[in-house]
Formats: sequence, structure tokens, C-alpha cells
Amino acid sequence: MSLEVKEKTQVRLVFLGAAGVGKTALIQRFLQDTFEPKHRRTVEELHSREYDIGGVKITVEILDTSGSYSFPAMRKLSIQNSDAFALVYALDDPESLEAVKSLRDEILEIKEDKNTPIVVVGNKSDRKQERKVSNEDVLSTVEMDWNNSYLEASAKDNTNVVEVFKELLQQANLPSRLSPALRRRRETFPKDTNFRPPMNKTNSCILS
Repeated sequence: MSLEVKEKTQVRLVFLGAAGVGKTALIQRFLQDTFEPKHRRTVEELHSREYDIGGVKITVEILDTSGSYSFPAMRKLSIQNSDAFALVYALDDPESLEAVKSLRDEILEIKEDKNTPIVVVGNKSDRKQERKVSNEDVLSTVEMDWNNSYLEASAKDNTNVVEVFKELLQQANLPSRLSPALRRRRETFPKDTNFRPPMNKTNSCILS
């Protein structure tokens, strides 16, 4: 008897971080290749994209969360129902890095899995003169102590934005065939559908 191995066909990515670090800007740059310099307060917004990769339909959900800590129950639910996490801080805001540390602890506590896919993103790399967080210190902490991935990015300059999403998807065990599709993301995207599917999605995995 043969065992049919099914690849994961749906994944939810969630962006967490303090207010004003550029979570929404990174998502909008990836989805629409646009940048809005004015900060817009987000409560929670879910984007969904469907890819057809080699005949397999892949649904990627991207959850943009509030930078406010006024919604702990909502944040906990977001963590419970997501597969991979981008923890975003701003390179010109050391306090936002402290928020990332707290959020990582919260994720590990809720997920009860030290191997939960996490990518730490230092956004606003374009603001070189205003940098207040050392790349070397963060890289050492994230990759050596935490065993997570680290990238510096700029939503404004479109630096490493696609790489952030590729790293998240690879860690979430989506098929590697998805990578070329990311490069053509704006050519293949359907119209944006902001919707809220039921939040009772169960985690899935790949058998190997």
C-alpha cells in the first residue's frame, strides 16, 4: 500500500511588531509594489492570494496586525492560527526591537514549539543616517541565540521585500516551486480580496 504525501496548499503568514515600524508598508510593497510614506493605523487586515504552481493551487494568506498592544486577545488568536511569523522592527527605533523580543517569547509560549518559523525583519534600511540598531548585534542574537532568520529590508526602496516573503514561505514548508512565482507575483495576482475566513484553521504539515 502506498502512502500519498500531500503538500501543504494553504499557509498563513502574520506580520507583528510595534506601531510605525512598516509592517503594512512591507506587505503593500510586496502585493502592489507601492509605498505610502504616511503611517496608517492598522487594527487587523487579511490579504489572500492564490497561485497555480504546476497544477497545484497554493493559497497564501498575509495577516497585517495592529502595532498597538490594546488587543491581546486578537493577537493571541492571530498567533494560534498562523504558520509563519515576520517580527518587524525599525532600524531607527531600538524600542521596537525590544517589542520583537517580547513578541517572540509570546509566540513560542502560545505555539509551544521552539522551531516555529520566525523571520526577524529590520525595516527602514534606507534610513542609514538615522540607524540606531547595530546589524551585528541583532544578527548574532537572532541567528545564533534564537536560531531564527534575520533580514534587513526597506519597503521604501523595495530592498529585500520579496526575500522576506520567500524566507517565510520556505520555512512554512510550501513547495519550492513557489519561489519563481514570487518573482512574477504582480503578473499572476488576481484582484485583491481582503476577507476574513473562519479562524479555526488547523495546522498542517508535510510528511517526508
